[in-house]
Amino acid sequence: MKKVAFVCIHNSCRSIMAEGWAKHLGEGVIEAYSAGTEKYDAPKPMALEVMTDAGVDMSHAKSKLLDVLPDDLDILITMGCGVECPFVPCNHREDWGLDDPSGGPKSGFEETRELVRKKVVELIERIEKGEL
Repeated sequence: MKKVAFVCIHNSCRSIMAEGWAKHLGEGVIEAYSAGTEKYDAPKPMALEVMTDAGVDMSHAKSKLLDVLPDDLDILITMGCGVECPFVPCNHREDWGLDDPSGGPKSGFEETRELVRKKVVELIERIEKGEL
């Protein structure tokens, strides 16, 4: 199983969604974590709502900082928020370049949810093929 961390600035929307999808779809393949580089009070309610609408359990979701990540990460994924991630040791790092739907309509959150789901499915497939 690969330890995967999803990181953005606040850990309140995209990275929370990615962690949720990875836990939901990647059981036995991914041990998922998420974190932010800046302290934030809580996940965006709309992010949690659209994930719950898709049948994903988000009861685990809370905004966290990088210090919660395990020391032995396999993969670190940034969400595309221009975050300058401090050095976090990992075997593979990539950026998904996703726009932040915060402040927009529910449809923007739903679009982001589906983009994140697609990226997580592709990540799982790459891990299962031994590419990562």
